Amino acid sequence: MVKKLYVGNLNFKTTEDEVRSLFAAYGEVQSVNMIMDRDTGRPRGFCFVEMENADAAISELNGKDFGGRALTVNEARAREERPRGGFGGGNRGDRGDRGHGRY
Repeated sequence: MVKKLYVGNLNFKTTEDEVRSLFAAYGEVQSVNMIMDRDTGRPRGFCFVEMENADAAISELNGKDFGGRALTVNEARAREERPRGGFGGGNRGDRGDRGHGRY
């Protein structure tokens, strides 16, 4: 059964091929999805790996030093749905004065 793994705390210079090679030692890697920042196009320091027999990879690679950083490896959780639309919601606080009455 194929599992999707979250791999965090990656060095920002880590490539997809390096991640694939690391995980290939524990089973066939179906895919590696490096997450990039929308604005800069640079890696965000985490990715998702899909592979069979992922339990061995999780136990062996979680906490392992890779590229000078201790990896976080665990089974990925389903993404929570966020409400769409508007201006993102949230309470930003209303300061009241919108520049009216300034001299």
